Amino acid sequence: MRQGVDPSTAPNKPPLPPRDYVSWEEEGLLIERNVEVPMRDGVRILVDIYRPASAPDADLPVILGWSPYGKHGLSGSLWPPSGVQDGWMSRFTAFEAPDPLFWCPRGYAVVFADPRGAWLSEGDLRHNGIGEGEDCYDCIEFLAALPWSNGKVGMTGVSYLAAIQYLVASLKPPHLAALNPWEGFSDWYREFAYHGGIRETGFLPRGSDNLRFSLGKTEHTAANVLAHPLYDDYWRSKEIDLSAIDIPAYVVASWSDQGLHTRGTIEAWRQMASPDKWLTIHGDKKWANYYRPESRLQLAEFFDQFLKGEDRGVQSWPRVSLEIRESAHQRPARSEREWPLARTEYRPLYLDVTQNSLHEQPVPEAASIAYDPCDTAGEALFDFRFDQDAELTGYSKLKLWVEASGADDLDLFVALQKLDIAGKPVGFHFYAFYDNGPIALGWLRASHRELDEERSTPWQPVHTHLREQRLRPGEIVPVEIEIWPSSTLFRAGESLRVVVKGMDIYRDALPNLPYARHEDLRNRGRHLIHAGGSYDSHLLVPVVPPA
Repeated sequence: MRQGVDPSTAPNKPPLPPRDYVSWEEEGLLIERNVEVPMRDGVRILVDIYRPASAPDADLPVILGWSPYGKHGLSGSLWPPSGVQDGWMSRFTAFEAPDPLFWCPRGYAVVFADPRGAWLSEGDLRHNGIGEGEDCYDCIEFLAALPWSNGKVGMTGVSYLAAIQYLVASLKPPHLAALNPWEGFSDWYREFAYHGGIRETGFLPRGSDNLRFSLGKTEHTAANVLAHPLYDDYWRSKEIDLSAIDIPAYVVASWSDQGLHTRGTIEAWRQMASPDKWLTIHGDKKWANYYRPESRLQLAEFFDQFLKGEDRGVQSWPRVSLEIRESAHQRPARSEREWPLARTEYRPLYLDVTQNSLHEQPVPEAASIAYDPCDTAGEALFDFRFDQDAELTGYSKLKLWVEASGADDLDLFVALQKLDIAGKPVGFHFYAFYDNGPIALGWLRASHRELDEERSTPWQPVHTHLREQRLRPGEIVPVEIEIWPSSTLFRAGESLRVVVKGMDIYRDALPNLPYARHEDLRNRGRHLIHAGGSYDSHLLVPVVPPA
């Protein structure tokens, strides 16, 4: 824990209102600021409640947005590169949260909470884990018992506001009736802190820095991550029993949030036990997709069905809806029955290091290629040209036989890219702001190559991260690199490219808005990739035939 910083000094936030309770009407909303909510140990947290001023005492379902980013941090816009258009959100909207001016006229109450230890709420801030889950549970039960509530609470929101839903829903508060996690990681080690065992140094410290504004103490997440490089009891304390979630859930993921939310959102949906669960995976920028008018109208149908008891035809929705991308702006949607798709054909494409290419048949002769992992120009490229249209939708895996010359470890970064018929890169939406991103990404520190045999599949390796296995001089070892799920359509004549590098492949970022970064690296000397002959280095791709 660390001592909190004076909440009134937070940069890039509106002025912090006083702690006093106050209520008023504005633009058809009845707003109550700083309602005290008691936790089971007597600590009181503060929430803001928005209700329709025309019917504040009706039987209103509650939509809860829970995050430590400050319920007073309201804005009617986001950064221009986010793609959120003017008019898509009102000035009453907290960061990544539902918009009261959209929901209250539809007969809902909207609540924004400052969790324990955040801003002016009492206590010390705990970042996820059972303690925060129990606090959210207590808040849900408090809201459901208010005289104007219909006794049903739903949750929605992006990122933190999604991840907390997995945690609290697994604890089964009686009045939590519906979930809408819109992109949020669910494996704290593998998706948030250590990608393939390589510490994340961009988003994570910045996100941790946002948690320091408190009258008490706050968990120092960045320091804890640095102190726990292997999967130990600290990370087990962040685990979520996703299989315990059994209430209706409308889960939204994206292909574009490689390095943060893509993997965990999809995994959460897969593991939930809910009989009523739906999955949408889009290729859009995440905030733009959340606030897009048609997205909110579809979510309103879901909440009307499960928070109001009105039949909106949700049971007839396809269980899975996918956008199949050709480019950032060309990505038609398709309905499916399951994920991953049962008709997927996993095909190996073998590396030819002498031709920088990929082949459908094994390469007979063994050879190797080397690059300097410390040079921004150092990389290995392998291309495969499609002679007919092909859809790759699902999980990919890169198996490499590697050697570290002059070092005892390797940090491996992988990107899948698309090239058009002329060999020029085709960009995709990436990390909420960009449209020149990859198909998908993968990472692995070679010393973390040990597989969890029970959890791994031929197409999705899962690493234990319980110990390190350093390399001996001259030792050549196989590694299996998980590449996060994606969906891309290739036309005949277009190419798939595999990039292997010793550092982040996508390094440009807007000022003060870093995406996933990895700057705590072990690379020295040369990286060698062995392929051909007995070295079956290959990319396993998910080919989906037409339905």
